[in-house]
Amino acid sequence: MLIRDTLLPEFDHETANTRKVLERVPEDKLTWKPHPKSWTMAALAGHLANIPGWVPYTLGGDGIDIADPNGPKPDPDPKSRKELLERFDKNVAAARAALAAAENDVFMQPWSLKSGGKAVFTMPKAAVLRSFVFSHAIHHRAQLGVYLRLNDVPVPAIYGPSADENPF
Repeated sequence: MLIRDTLLPEFDHETANTRKVLERVPEDKLTWKPHPKSWTMAALAGHLANIPGWVPYTLGGDGIDIADPNGPKPDPDPKSRKELLERFDKNVAAARAALAAAENDVFMQPWSLKSGGKAVFTMPKAAVLRSFVFSHAIHHRAQLGVYLRLNDVPVPAIYGPSADENPF
């Protein structure tokens, strides 16, 4: 079995759930944050929209140095829900294409997250995708769900009913 064939259904399921949450980001609350140390709603939602874009970087390279001033720069915070969803959809499409094209040997190659040239971690690309990309997105999606709840925005059902939706 190809590794991509085990990752693609999970990717599709999780990105569909993430989109349901992003669709509910209220445009009038983009600058809202629950605590002074927290990100704004736009920053958190924008980060979540960017995470799928990490898939092509992971599969196409051997790592990234987050302290490299010449490295990729994060996108600015989205200014609207439309911009947020367009960014997310673009990143999901690129990620899915990269996943669908990857062969087993690529998933087993090492990938490193570095800071100032020092490895923070090195793992096979398959493990990076599951932890640093997929689980990372799930973590921030849950945070965004709390932001929605604190702003009285109905939280969508994800793995089962929410207090606002019961798909069963």
